[in-house]
Amino acid sequence: MASLSRDDVAHVAHLARLGLTEAELGRLEGELNHILDQYTRLTELDTEAIAPTAQTIELENILRDDLVKPSFPQATALANAAATSDGFIVVTAILGGGD
Repeated sequence: MASLSRDDVAHVAHLARLGLTEAELGRLEGELNHILDQYTRLTELDTEAIAPTAQTIELENILRDDLVKPSFPQATALANAAATSDGFIVVTAILGGGD
């Protein structure tokens, strides 16, 4: 696999709007090339016996149950709104023709 040049790293840093010093560019060039070298080593592994959908950890649902609970009273929900009308929060329209 080809390695990244200092110009490649500087270009990516520019796209990410990162203002990096020459020392930082040099350090990142080395770190990114090390990551690419490690990836290249992974491609050398024999994965024929591993199913394409194999997981390294057991999958489980981590979502909580959707339970109905009491909500804020309307007055509490509207207390910090800048403007309200008939129990609703009033905001400036951001879509439409400006009517």
